[in-house]
Amino acid sequence: MIKDEKKFNRIFSTVIMSGMLIAIGIITAIKLQDPAARRVMLLVAAFGSLFGVLSTVLSANGLIWTFLFGVLDVVLDSIVAYDTGVMGNFALHAFYFLPMQFVGLWQWRKRGATAREEVKARRLDGKGWAAVVAGIVAGVAVSYLVLYKIDLVKLGDASLVNRPKVFLDATVLTLNIVGQILMSLAYFEQWIVWNLVNVFSILLWGNTMLSSEASSYTVVMFIKYIFYLLNSINGLRIWYSLSRE
Repeated sequence: MIKDEKKFNRIFSTVIMSGMLIAIGIITAIKLQDPAARRVMLLVAAFGSLFGVLSTVLSANGLIWTFLFGVLDVVLDSIVAYDTGVMGNFALHAFYFLPMQFVGLWQWRKRGATAREEVKARRLDGKGWAAVVAGIVAGVAVSYLVLYKIDLVKLGDASLVNRPKVFLDATVLTLNIVGQILMSLAYFEQWIVWNLVNVFSILLWGNTMLSSEASSYTVVMFIKYIFYLLNSINGLRIWYSLSRE
């Protein structure tokens, strides 16, 4: 047990934010020196990453301010995903995450979250878990087929389709949808899903970085999800306590 949990959470959150700021600042500065770099998109990715980490840090601590920075993060991330060609991520951010920020704000307020007070968390029962697992399996299968068809039409040759990337994109898409629902309804189990999201996102952007068509700013997204993973591990611990209360 951590003796002074609130102090630990403040220190951990500060470390996450400081580490992200330093990492993104260094990477962006280096990439901006490249004459071929797309400077505007580099800055969009950098600011989106910073807003995203701030949003997830606030979410991990159960604070309603997460939705303000969540809107900024979603808008900028949708631009990056569209420009990179990760269409599953683009659709996810533009047409799902954005409206869900306002749904989450409404639900958290109903569960006692204010500018200073944490949200009252809850937990899934057996039926809830069954629904979540079934939804993830079905969602990944359907998303893979749809995204594969999109890439096939775009590239015109099945041998050119990056199947691992399509699978990772479909998995991240599905897990994000499920995680956002659980987050908006203030369930502790969201953090199990977010940890999976961040692991698969690291693999997705790592795969994208290694491809020949990778953009100069994909490394920013890769670093972003590493910090997301660290924060989601801490979020799992904090929300376990919140759900017990």
